[in-house]
Amino acid sequence: MSQSLMTRPAKVDRILVVDDIPDNCFLTQTLLQQQGYHIDIAYSGSEALTYIENSPPDLLLLDVMMPGMDGYEVTRRIRQNTALPFLPILLITAHGQPSVARGLDIGADEFIRKPIELDELVARVRSLLRLKHSVDERDLIARQREDFVSRLTHDLRTPLVAADRMLNLFQEGALGEVPPTMGEALGTMIRSNQNLLTMVNLLLEVYRYEAGRKTLNFTSVDLLELVQAVIAELQPLAAEKKLALLLEVDPEHTQPVGTILGDRLELRRVITNLLGNAIKFTDTGSVVVRLTRQPMEEQKGDTVVLEIKDTGPGIPIADQPKLFESFITGSHRRSGSGLGLHLSRQIVEAHQGQINVQSEVGKGSVFTVRLPVQG
Repeated sequence: MSQSLMTRPAKVDRILVVDDIPDNCFLTQTLLQQQGYHIDIAYSGSEALTYIENSPPDLLLLDVMMPGMDGYEVTRRIRQNTALPFLPILLITAHGQPSVARGLDIGADEFIRKPIELDELVARVRSLLRLKHSVDERDLIARQREDFVSRLTHDLRTPLVAADRMLNLFQEGALGEVPPTMGEALGTMIRSNQNLLTMVNLLLEVYRYEAGRKTLNFTSVDLLELVQAVIAELQPLAAEKKLALLLEVDPEHTQPVGTILGDRLELRRVITNLLGNAIKFTDTGSVVVRLTRQPMEEQKGDTVVLEIKDTGPGIPIADQPKLFESFITGSHRRSGSGLGLHLSRQIVEAHQGQINVQSEVGKGSVFTVRLPVQG
């Protein structure tokens, strides 16, 4: 646990009690104030929602049966508001199991039946506040980690860029003649430095997406043209490994198969990463890029489907569910940092698309990206 968490002064937990009957509110307020909690009162669902949006409490005690907006609706609206921090909800009901089940289904965390017993109320309040504190500390640690990664990547990038430029000057002979043996050593150093710089840049991009600080420049993008450009760029890598690198385009459409609204640079990053991985992990056979246009299943309009199929070793089933999570590299001996696929998913989802994989060990993999066609 970080020092900031250990030394943080204890605060009084704030509990919001919501009930349309003043006597019930007064009784609950009196019981909980004796336990050292700060209690606020709301006499309707709408009043409670306004309070929560302006100053979220640590715990919500919510009566189910209220005129106008009942406890179920209040719970539903709170859970739909993703801008709110985690708020545990304790439902108070005079009804039986069906009422409890309904409340839990829509997002309540606990329930207590009327008439309320003091010991049970205090125990459930303490339990939910422990949960609240645990979630808050987890979120704080996550934010501290993200800030650390952001600062670290910024601090690392500057000297790596400087080292890359200096090493290239040495290799080009700008600072004097370089013997052949030293030239080979410089080449190795440059590649290692560039690998580190690539990883740092990936970390920085992942942070920007996860922190909501990434700005995308949306324009009309011909995905076929973009795919062709990436294939031309990576063709030498495939040729070096004697791999067939093929492009198949949907023959049924005369219009551009992949005109979408997107950020050209970010989409190129996705295609480059997926195609580069396919070439990297395939030793013999081929890598096939297929572009098709298909109607959306549940919405109007079409979707562009980009498939990248390889004849590599395949991905074990156990590795596939977490393949797009950060720092998940799988069990392959040539796995990288685990950031490329995670960033690709972030980019695709920012374009309202989907990305998935189908793979079988010994038979290769197919990575599929689906993006909505523009207009």
